[in-house]
Amino acid sequence: MAMRNIALMIVSGSLLLAQAPVKVGFVYVSPIGDAGYTYQHDLGRKAMEAALKGKVTTQVVENVEEGADAERVIRSLATDGCKMIFTTSFGYMNPTAKVAATFPNVDFFHATGYKSSKNMATYNGRFYEGRYLNGIIAGKMTKTHIAGFVGAFPIPEVMMAIDAFTQGMRSVDPKAEVHVVWVNSWFDPGKEREATNSLISQGADMITQHTDSTVVVSTVEEQHKAGKGVYCFSYNSDMSKYAPTSQLSGDITDWSGYYTRTVQNVLAGKGIGPNVWDGLKEGMIKIAPFNAAVPKPVRTYVDKVMAEMKAGKVNAFQGPVVAQDGTVKVPAGKVMSDNDLGSLNYYVQGVVGNVPKG
Repeated sequence: MAMRNIALMIVSGSLLLAQAPVKVGFVYVSPIGDAGYTYQHDLGRKAMEAALKGKVTTQVVENVEEGADAERVIRSLATDGCKMIFTTSFGYMNPTAKVAATFPNVDFFHATGYKSSKNMATYNGRFYEGRYLNGIIAGKMTKTHIAGFVGAFPIPEVMMAIDAFTQGMRSVDPKAEVHVVWVNSWFDPGKEREATNSLISQGADMITQHTDSTVVVSTVEEQHKAGKGVYCFSYNSDMSKYAPTSQLSGDITDWSGYYTRTVQNVLAGKGIGPNVWDGLKEGMIKIAPFNAAVPKPVRTYVDKVMAEMKAGKVNAFQGPVVAQDGTVKVPAGKVMSDNDLGSLNYYVQGVVGNVPKG
C-alpha cells in the first residue's frame, strides 16, 4: 500500500510538473504607458494571458534600446526559462536571430522584421491600410492641402506609412502635399513636439506620426485650442483622450488575436507557424472612432473604401504608384507585391523632401 501511495505521488507530481505554466517573454522598445505602439502590444499580451489563464505566465522588459542591450535582455529571458519570446521592434531583428541560434529549444517571434528560421517567426500588421484611410479623411478635410508626418526612422515600415497616407490623401485631393520631419527615435517626446510644431509652421493642418508617444497629438490639441485649425490622427492606439477636439481618427493595431492564437498553437505542439502579416480583413488593423468634426459624407465614404479594402477590391498601393522622381513603380491594373512593400525605400509623388540616407 505504501509503495502504491509513493507511485501515485510520483505520477501526481509529474502531472503537476507537466501542467506548470509556460513562461513567455516580451521585449518592448519604449515604456508601456497608456497609449501607443508598446501599449498596444501590452494589451495583446494581457489578453493572451487572460485567455490562457493558468497555462502561461509572462515576463516583460520595457524601454529596451535596440542593439547590444536588446541582445542582453533577450538572452536573459531565454536563460531565465522563457520558452517563447516576442521581440517587438524592428531593431531587435538581428539580436533576436543571434539569440535564437543559440537557444534552439526556445521559440522566438519578431515584430516588423523579415528574418526567420526554424525557431524564429516574424509577425506584422498592415499598418499602411489604416494610414490610407486616415489619408482620405485628411484629403477631404484639409484647408491648406498640406499634411505633416512625424517619422521615427526611414525603414520600410515607416516608408509604407508615409506613402500610404499620401496615396490616400491624394486620391481625394490631387493637390495634397505631405511634409515629413524625422526624429530618429521611436520615443522622444521632446523631439516629437519640436517636429510637430515645425510641421504646423510649414502650413500643415493635418498631422500624423510613426512614433510612440502621445506628444504629437497633445501638441496638435494645444494648437487647435489656440485657434490654429489643425487636426491629427493617432497611431497604434486611439489617443483621443489626449486630443479630444483635434483627433479626427487614427490607425489602431490589435495584437490580441495573434498573441493568443500563436501561444495556444505552440502549447498544443503545432509549432511556431508561418510568418504573419495581417490587416483590416483579419482584424489586426482598425481605425479609431471618427471625431464629431468629421462630416457624415466623409465617414460614409471612408467606411465604403474600408469595406472594399477588406474585400480586396481596393489596395493602398494599387497602380499607378509613381515615385517622387516620376518613375512608375506599379503600373495601372497591378498591385505592389509584399516583397516590394517589404523593401520600400522611396517617397511617392506628393511627399515633399528627401529620404534620409545612411
